[in-house]
Amino acid sequence: MNQSVKAKALDRIDISILDTLQKEGRIANVDLAKKVNLSASPCIDRVKRLEKEGFIEGYGARLNSGKLGYGTAAFIQVTLDRTTSDVFDKFREAVVMIPQVAECHMVAGGFDYLLKLRLPNMEAYRGILAQIVDLPGVAQTHTYVVIEQVKNDRGLPLKYHADASTPPN
Repeated sequence: MNQSVKAKALDRIDISILDTLQKEGRIANVDLAKKVNLSASPCIDRVKRLEKEGFIEGYGARLNSGKLGYGTAAFIQVTLDRTTSDVFDKFREAVVMIPQVAECHMVAGGFDYLLKLRLPNMEAYRGILAQIVDLPGVAQTHTYVVIEQVKNDRGLPLKYHADASTPPN
């Protein structure tokens, strides 16, 4: 969240706006206002406030990876040779420069990072793996190639409740 802007507690209408926008990012403000039972002007004011406060990070389209030639997905566990802040920093700086790395998460547990790759094929995977094993601090990797995507992230499971400022249990 934007640290310079103090966030106001979210109410039922804010949650409804966020839920609708994450499902229908191209919805017209007039239609959004109808869905959340507001008039257009207060609705757009709320959207602008939610953007300013950092609840809405941006807008985009979900692309079909297969149709665009990136039908292969793989996850790579990365273990670093040392767990020091300088090694973490160097790895982080280098991994963000590889465009085929769609996601990179520092994790707790038996390894240090989990990477999600989007690739055209296994031949491309081999080339990217060579780049990843040469990144600063990499001691070991384990790869898991996706055979079938069962569920894809379609947004946060926002709930409508009286005190929307507290997360669900």
